[in-house]
Amino acid sequence: MQHETFMRLALQQARQALADNEFPVGAVIVAGDEPVAFGKRENSRNETANELDHAEIVALRDLLGRRPDIDRQSLTVYSTMEPCLMCYSTMLLNGIRTFVYGYEDAMGGGTTVELAHLTPLYQAMEPEVRILPHVLRQESLELFKAFFSNPDNNYWQDSLLADYTLAQS
Repeated sequence: MQHETFMRLALQQARQALADNEFPVGAVIVAGDEPVAFGKRENSRNETANELDHAEIVALRDLLGRRPDIDRQSLTVYSTMEPCLMCYSTMLLNGIRTFVYGYEDAMGGGTTVELAHLTPLYQAMEPEVRILPHVLRQESLELFKAFFSNPDNNYWQDSLLADYTLAQS
């Protein structure tokens, strides 16, 4: 299945993030059958810790740097974790309407927000948005379990997300 192929690319990005001791989120942006941008979570710990360098935002920056003229409504974002509200809304505002993710973000996932209940800017997007959850969920879950099981990783330790993740079988 094509979704699994592209999610495996996102998983490669997430594995690299985990190897770098970062939160294991990877993202790939695809146009048709072609991956056009990649991103992995950066700066999730230590002195550079911030909430800006999420994998989806890094991938979007990659896309805009290399292919600024691309028709964004034709793109699909593949992410190992459900995009948070910041990433989801940023992608929407940049014209992207299709989202595929592996593992649900029990603490901060943005894709469950009902756009019809938001301001007119977002209401107009609702009929166009497509979301496909849980593609290669188990593979994504294993990366998050590995992250939260490592006491050296302090990002979101002792959070609802960590507890939820570690309780998954």
